[in-house]
Amino acid sequence: MAAEKTLPAQVSERVDNLGHRVRVARVRRGMSIAELAAKAGLNRNTLNALELGRPGVSLGAFVTVLWALGLDGTLEGLANPDADMHGKTLEASRRPKRVRKSRKPTDEYDF
Repeated sequence: MAAEKTLPAQVSERVDNLGHRVRVARVRRGMSIAELAAKAGLNRNTLNALELGRPGVSLGAFVTVLWALGLDGTLEGLANPDADMHGKTLEASRRPKRVRKSRKPTDEYDF
């Protein structure tokens, strides 16, 4: 029997919130689950699982549904490396303190 994987509480909550947001967007557009699933090329059960915040739904399904709702532009800021202040700080801390001028070879025939 395989061990059941559990998500950290914060991750589970974010997946639930994202599914709820997709549901709100669908309802605001007056679309049924069947209509949105057809537009996104997904099975109704997959869309239902997505809206319920089930963690097994693929990232591709999420992005496709956002595209079908016209919300795919909202992904631009997601995991943007320019907004990653922690990563930038770590990268800066690994840079050399001094940069030395490169030396020219003394032997002109040295390759």
